[in-house]
Amino acid sequence: MIQRADFLLPSPHGRSFAVDARWLQDGQAKPVVVFVHGFKGFKDWGHFNLLADYFARHGFVFVKLNLSHNGVEPDGSDLTNMEAFGNNNFCIELDDVETLLEHLKNNPSEIPAQEMDADYLFLIGHSRGGGLVLLKAAENAHVTGVATWSAISDIDQRWSQEVMEKWKQDGVQYILNGRTGQQMPLYYQLVENYHANRQRLDIPKAVEKLQIPLLILHGEQDETLPVRMAHDLHALNPFAELFLLPGGDHSFGGRHPYEAQELPQLAQAAANKTIQFFRDTLARL
Repeated sequence: MIQRADFLLPSPHGRSFAVDARWLQDGQAKPVVVFVHGFKGFKDWGHFNLLADYFARHGFVFVKLNLSHNGVEPDGSDLTNMEAFGNNNFCIELDDVETLLEHLKNNPSEIPAQEMDADYLFLIGHSRGGGLVLLKAAENAHVTGVATWSAISDIDQRWSQEVMEKWKQDGVQYILNGRTGQQMPLYYQLVENYHANRQRLDIPKAVEKLQIPLLILHGEQDETLPVRMAHDLHALNPFAELFLLPGGDHSFGGRHPYEAQELPQLAQAAANKTIQFFRDTLARL
């Protein structure tokens, strides 16, 4: 039977955020996987709960979070708080992940101590979350290994000069959520935060300096982030493992809502590759 714990953590930026953890209760200390969602994503999106159960059945404590300013309320299940979303930035997200990692390292009451070994701590990030886990792994010495799924390769390539000038003038730009029809605000503070923290938010530099095992996994048919981004990341760190998933789209067959009871085939393939990579990493330690 898979056990589940749901809890809230306080963000240093003024909003609590929701976390859930899954594990098989067998009295064995298991390595931890922390999963970070992407832009317009959230922890309960699509097939992510099935993904959590899948990793739990394969011997991991699987933990996922709603980044505090992703637009989901602490007790919510979808994007509803557009002010929070608009005031999000990369440093807030990195600090949220740090808050969770520190909580996991300090014998959290929500997960029985005999079930978890937080000395073995892996990160998975999807899309923009892939960029976040690369940055976090570069600044947190407790991370054992990292897997990126359809990750961004840089932050400083996202918008044209024309868009940037209008964004600065207006103070906000709006991003359409094709799923919900929402016009989602992005306030210009995101850009200001990036420029004020360029060293901390330099994904290429972070990848170059990483000396822990890194899996760069990307769908060959990614319609959102081109597969060249995976090649760019691999060129920065040739010791990383590059795995291109044939037929893989950006969400590996997932969608929201997701009604099926089994993982999409492509998502299961991504999970299997990542599980094997993490197991191989543990075997070498």
